[in-house]
Amino acid sequence: MQFPLRLGTRGSPLALTQARMVAAALRTTHGWGEDAIAIVPIRTSGDRIQDRALAEVGGKALWTKELDRALIDGEIDFAVHSMKDVETIRPAEIIIAAMLPRADVRDRLIGVTDLAALPANAVVGTSSPRRSAQVRRARPDVSVTLFRGNVDTRLAKLAAGDADATLLAAAGLERLDRPDIGTPIPLDVMLPAPAQGAVGIETLAANADMRAALAAIDDAVTHVCVDTERAFLAALAADCRSPVAALAQPDGAGLYLRAEILSEDGAECVAGERHIASAADAAALAQDLLARASPALRALFGG
Repeated sequence: MQFPLRLGTRGSPLALTQARMVAAALRTTHGWGEDAIAIVPIRTSGDRIQDRALAEVGGKALWTKELDRALIDGEIDFAVHSMKDVETIRPAEIIIAAMLPRADVRDRLIGVTDLAALPANAVVGTSSPRRSAQVRRARPDVSVTLFRGNVDTRLAKLAAGDADATLLAAAGLERLDRPDIGTPIPLDVMLPAPAQGAVGIETLAANADMRAALAAIDDAVTHVCVDTERAFLAALAADCRSPVAALAQPDGAGLYLRAEILSEDGAECVAGERHIASAADAAALAQDLLARASPALRALFGG
């Protein structure tokens, strides 16, 4: 390998923090010096376009396509992503080589202590179809307004009175050293997005040296859980417009997967859970949920 290794990342405060986490893990594991890794911020379309929902302007690829291009063109050696922002189908040239240990998977509610404490006909700010549907399922009187941007941007919108409350991932707040903001929402109230709380590192499939270096920092439990959730997503043919939640956790020798799909207004929710021994079991759970869903709900997915 030729040093310094170039680590591509989005330029948001959270993305840069996650890139520094990856660099630190590699330096510690391999005994590399501070100058062994150069962090290369790359501005993505998702960072530039803040006034529209992802589904209107290209979906999750807005977070990855510029980093993918830089990787394939040889401008960077590896790239770091929040795994919940990575499409289930990736370019053949690129491999998810490692994941860091997963952080808190829950959402945090900011503005009120819990969903029951929202005032009547409250406004909640979020850009997530999953969060929107789950909130409206619990509180049908609530309306949702679009909140895009980084953590500080969303908190500023809340402080300006654009909404009564908003939701952010606990993992991101903790990584930004802001663990006291908001209240964690129990998993039995809001199941998280697939891959929430996980940081993934990609490189070229043909780059054997980089793959080996990254394998040394891979958290196997996180990796298999996130792969299971992504297999579930792939079987649904879900995209960024699909309200879907899933969480795989270790269970004896295998995994236990809980999942749900929802209508956009939260009025319909089809949930299920299953012991998972392989990706085929995750796909079977996806098909079970779709089979029990109404035609309108199936239309949001692969049905």
